[in-house]
Amino acid sequence: MKKSRPLKIIAGLFATLLLVLVAIVIFVLTFDWNRARPWINQRVSETIGREFAINGDLRVRWEQGDAAEAGWRRYVPRPRISANDVYIANPEWTKAGPKLASAGNITVALHPLPLLHKEVAITDLAVEKIVLAGQRRTDGSNTWTFKDNGPSEWEVDIQRLTLGEGDLRYIDDGIKLDLRAKATGINEGPDAQKYGIKFDLGGSYRNAPVTGGGKVGKVLALTDEHTNFPVQANAHLANNKIAVEGILTDPRAPAGLDLKLSLGGASMADLYPLTGVLLPETPPYATSGRIIGKKSGAIWNWTYKNFTGTVGGSDLEGTLAYSPRKPRPLLTGAVTSRQLRLEDLGPTIGAESNADKAKRNKPQNQPGDKALPVEQFNTAKWDALDADVKFTGKKLIRTHDIPLNDIQANIKMNNKVLTLTPLNFGMAGGDITSNIKLDGRQKQIDAQVRMAARHLKINQLFPKLESMQASVGEVSADAALAGKGNSVSAMLATSSGELGATVSEGSVSKFILEAAGLNIANLVFVKLFGDKQIQLNCLAGDFVVEHGKATARQFVVDTQEAVINVNGYVDLSKETLDLDVRPQTKGVRIVSLRTPLYAKGTFTEPKVGPQAGPLALKAGAAVALATVVNPLAAVVPLINTGKVDPVDCKALLAEANKTRFEARTQAVKKP
Repeated sequence: MKKSRPLKIIAGLFATLLLVLVAIVIFVLTFDWNRARPWINQRVSETIGREFAINGDLRVRWEQGDAAEAGWRRYVPRPRISANDVYIANPEWTKAGPKLASAGNITVALHPLPLLHKEVAITDLAVEKIVLAGQRRTDGSNTWTFKDNGPSEWEVDIQRLTLGEGDLRYIDDGIKLDLRAKATGINEGPDAQKYGIKFDLGGSYRNAPVTGGGKVGKVLALTDEHTNFPVQANAHLANNKIAVEGILTDPRAPAGLDLKLSLGGASMADLYPLTGVLLPETPPYATSGRIIGKKSGAIWNWTYKNFTGTVGGSDLEGTLAYSPRKPRPLLTGAVTSRQLRLEDLGPTIGAESNADKAKRNKPQNQPGDKALPVEQFNTAKWDALDADVKFTGKKLIRTHDIPLNDIQANIKMNNKVLTLTPLNFGMAGGDITSNIKLDGRQKQIDAQVRMAARHLKINQLFPKLESMQASVGEVSADAALAGKGNSVSAMLATSSGELGATVSEGSVSKFILEAAGLNIANLVFVKLFGDKQIQLNCLAGDFVVEHGKATARQFVVDTQEAVINVNGYVDLSKETLDLDVRPQTKGVRIVSLRTPLYAKGTFTEPKVGPQAGPLALKAGAAVALATVVNPLAAVVPLINTGKVDPVDCKALLAEANKTRFEARTQAVKKP
């Protein structure tokens, strides 16, 4: 009997424990959970700092464990909680609606064992008749951020989500968006096999209507690597058109999103409020490609892969990657174009648009018109992101000008400093290489430009001038300038540095040279019997630029028949010129009014003509001789004997090249 007592004690304890467990099971199975609703509502409301309520029926039923789970865990019962008429209130300031979220029914299936290590494992979450209403203000505050109770020790893991019918309203004051969506089930028709929910979009974006719609799957398994959740949607937001289509696979893995994305609109700049990616003002655009999302921790990196599209009359294709890093996001990639029009990128590089010209309310080429681009660079958003994009273009068309070809540019933006290093392209049968730096960290852009042109063909530089088509000479030039300003015009107006140009042996139009020299007899002969080419021995020009004023240190043109020297300056600030052109004939000219010329006026209205003093002296001498001596003597003052010192072209070109080679950008001084 003494030996049996411990066994009786153990058996009693086991029976008691079993009774307790049975009592708990009976309590759980029979307890009316609606009695716990006031306590649950109060505790949740206190925790989130917002009113929470379950107004409808609250039930808990137990189900058998998952047969697919290994080991004894498959036998552990799992609770399935069902609640009707559930809502969370919105803060009072919002105009989206009184409730942040409300649902006709929410069903939650839990795995009880992870609760032991503070993890809420929701194996299934189904929501029916849901209504969402959220708002974000311009200062970043929003309706879905709850009371801060410090870091939570609990983790929530949702494994499977089932969607139902519902309504959504989202207001974003920062981008002036008021979006509404209504979702309904797809129960029949060809789409029922692939999709489960369809939705319609409405609302406004920047006071313009929003329309659109789409279809999505009904069930999303968030932990299944082979999930196929179909997505198809399109929307018109003001001037922007957006369409996505594809399959969402394994949303938690690095390749969680891979969809076909199409974009279109009036200007790429309109995408900034939606995407946060700074893009330039452009003509209407349309593009299509693959959008790939890769998740790294809590950050999503995006790639727009193998896209093709058009911007105005230009074509673009390539791949761009966007990473939301700190302190600024980074845009990288490569873009190519077969044909790019300069006017499509005009505002980006500071070219004046037709609309801006029209705003000035006066005809072109009127006093006050600017010949240099006055369009302002918008540096306010240059710190929105950094960039490292390589651009390759086959052909760049400039309206009423010379096309560019084989363009290569490495475009970098780093902390509001924009560099194009290099920016190279072909032009007029030659090549231009350049390095450009625009520092936008100050109120006025600090600009530095280094440029070199080699082997530009004269006849291709003047494609519309018939008399130049037989010319065979080549032009080379260099520039090193620094200036300040927010437009090309302002930068040149404040610039300092050096400019140089040379033309090697070739030929130029005799008509142009004779017209410049006012050789009347030859001019008449050429007009009657046609033009011919004159051998060009050399041309060398060298300018020093200080505060926008380019002064000629040397400008000489040597041909087989004449030497032309040019002195004076070009004022880039006032867009005026004041040049003294002095031609000297190498041979004898009869009936010649050769005299110094002037080139003055503005860039839009230049004036070229003979200097009045020397021409008047020649004409006066001819009249006097004809009156006093003999009418034939009047020809004497009009005879040019051609006494001119020869030009050492080899030395001249060498000196000019040396000057250009040693040119250095000067610091911009305050005038």
